Amino acid sequence: MDCECKKIHRNSVKKVVNCLADDLQLARMAEIFQCFADPTRLKIINALLLSELCVCDLTEIMKMTQPAVSHHLKQLRQMRLVKCRREGKSIYYSLSDYHIQLLFDLCHTHLNEPEKVEKEEF
Repeated sequence: MDCECKKIHRNSVKKVVNCLADDLQLARMAEIFQCFADPTRLKIINALLLSELCVCDLTEIMKMTQPAVSHHLKQLRQMRLVKCRREGKSIYYSLSDYHIQLLFDLCHTHLNEPEKVEKEEF
């Protein structure tokens, strides 16, 4: 629906423009959301929400090869969504911080909300 008033509300525009995130931040946010846009990476994040896991554990959970899982983990590490630690010959993965859980939980909660039908005003 188009706005029919054809009037620019300069005070509102100025306030919003002054508060917008800068383009670099928005580009980095888009990269993070691209990681979240992949169901395989989301499943890995979901698994790591529940437990710290090694690559072998994740390959079993994901029913994927180790190189495929490692590829996804590399992307998640590059975006600082997961971190790893070495213990002997094993490398264990976990979420970088609680913000990743918040993003996942927020989206999950949104999906489970009952759909609200809004009436259009004319």
